[in-house]
Amino acid sequence: MKWEDHHTHVEIALPADFSFQECLRFLGRSDQELVYTINEGHLYKLLKIDTAFILCDITHKENVLHVQFSNEVPTFAVKQEVVSFISEWLDLDRDLTAFYHLASQDEILHKLVVRYQGLRMIRIPDLFEALTWAIIGQQVNLTFAYKLKKRLTEMYGEHRTFRDKRYWLFPDPASIAELTVDELRGLQLSRRKAEYIIYVAALIRDGQLTKAELGKRMYDSVKKSLVAIRGIGNWTADYVLMKCLGRSEAFPIADVGLHNAIKVQLGLHEKPALKQIEMMATKWEGWQAYATFYLWRSLYDEQV
Repeated sequence: MKWEDHHTHVEIALPADFSFQECLRFLGRSDQELVYTINEGHLYKLLKIDTAFILCDITHKENVLHVQFSNEVPTFAVKQEVVSFISEWLDLDRDLTAFYHLASQDEILHKLVVRYQGLRMIRIPDLFEALTWAIIGQQVNLTFAYKLKKRLTEMYGEHRTFRDKRYWLFPDPASIAELTVDELRGLQLSRRKAEYIIYVAALIRDGQLTKAELGKRMYDSVKKSLVAIRGIGNWTADYVLMKCLGRSEAFPIADVGLHNAIKVQLGLHEKPALKQIEMMATKWEGWQAYATFYLWRSLYDEQV
């Protein structure tokens, strides 16, 4: 990723197929979100790199992302980490040419890639946040999942205040690993989910589960390791492979939202069977994650 250092801000070069506005529309789908803030075209994200708290004010200017450091000017090394995080978060390093070509000829996707041209996969770079969010979202609606995430962040996440506004970090696994199940149940998490989250937090804290190690392995090996963990089934593993590890072939085929989106796009009277979806997805080979993501995006139009 090419970028330039301008002392109090950095500028990140953007790929050809990128729309900041489309990314903001997806990011802004819930007013319960705390780990980033959107205000009048500005995307604010608090990062903790080593011991430094860096508040990033991200805007789009011509062909670059302009990242202003609002609270303090970080070192060059920290700036590199910031650029790396944002590039991963907004999936800036991926060439979407092949996906757009494939999608333009697909019965389901061709309208979506025109409607949401430039939308990038909004990823979750932190492994603990990705796993926790996936566990929280199991078998509950998205609105309630966001409420649970907000409660967890406010109770156990760190924050910094800038110009009378609080900016939050998702809780650290080390802090969550020390909690009791009853403490998490106080947030209205089920007992099972509380157990799963604490267990995953301990695995990450103790170095038994790392993003770096997972990233070195073949897809099937990673998925097998993830589903072996208590509380992580196929859907959760596929979600984490897609949103955290950036595997474009990840396909959460059992996702209810995916089923509903396909139903709407094809004008069906009922949700398609898994076998039907498998057949449709043969045309999405290598890009199942992006196909899924664009279909998820279409659901928010239906809710407006």
